[in-house]
Amino acid sequence: MKKWLWVLLGIMIFMGIGGFFQQPAIVPIVNNTPVVPSSSPIKPQTANHTLLADGDQLFAHLQRLNFRRYSQEERSRTRTYITNELRKFGWQPQLEEFPEGVNIFTQKLGTDKKAGAILVAAHYDTVPTSPGADDNATGVAVVLEIARLFKSFPTAKTLQLAFFDQEEIGLLGSKAFVSQPAHLKNLYGAIIMDMLGYACYTSGCQKYPAGLPVTPPSEKGDFLVVVGDIENSDLLTAFVNSSENLPKILKLPVPLKGLLTPDTLRSDHAPFWYQGVGAVLVTDTGNLRNPHYHQPTDVPQNIHRKFFTGAAQIIINATSDLLK
Repeated sequence: MKKWLWVLLGIMIFMGIGGFFQQPAIVPIVNNTPVVPSSSPIKPQTANHTLLADGDQLFAHLQRLNFRRYSQEERSRTRTYITNELRKFGWQPQLEEFPEGVNIFTQKLGTDKKAGAILVAAHYDTVPTSPGADDNATGVAVVLEIARLFKSFPTAKTLQLAFFDQEEIGLLGSKAFVSQPAHLKNLYGAIIMDMLGYACYTSGCQKYPAGLPVTPPSEKGDFLVVVGDIENSDLLTAFVNSSENLPKILKLPVPLKGLLTPDTLRSDHAPFWYQGVGAVLVTDTGNLRNPHYHQPTDVPQNIHRKFFTGAAQIIINATSDLLK
């Protein structure tokens, strides 16, 4: 997740499909603050959304996962934490081994067997140099929050959850996942999360590649990016701006499964595209704004609570809509 986001935006405009991009409302500037209990969760996006992200729960996961998750021992420790949390919430996780690692998978059946399934997933491994709070404990925390909220929430579609191993060395976990035909059967679409918790609110803190042919949406890193294949635009449509309390959203529809923009294929959504399955990547743009990317300083103290909780709420709302 490097300069490709903005290169892609320029290509989209050049190809005449800039109308897909939404210009959401401005959100207030907030500062990075220590983790403190909140009196109430974030406000729902609309009256129809009743499942609310709990910032305390989200940050508790970040603090418990505040260690490097690179070696076999470290990743095994991570799997133990994830599976224990899932069982606590009433799920029955399964470990799925592949030559280089182990994925975690679980699901809750929907009320309509013909409606298909929605997968929500994130990778749990890190590079050897970082404890990976943003990359990607934030994604893991949101999947666990969805597990907590949706276990007793009836949905028409089946809700599937996955935690991928070995993303950092070549998307190996997600490639292993999609290689199993049973996982793709009746799969309506996938929401993949990779870095959700860093925002910057000073002018110029959001970086862009040189020669960008369009005006950037903001000089601040105060928005969430959702990348999706244009052939499955309904997944992108589920991500909406309807509250000034939530981060802005920039939607990037990719044509031809990324054939013209190969740098858009660098996270766990790509193997689903290869198999013809719709998928979106939700991200804070990574090292285009986060100076702690792949560094020892990628720790919970450098995650922005309001932005992260708002990003989680946006994903919860989209998941709820897609499961109908």
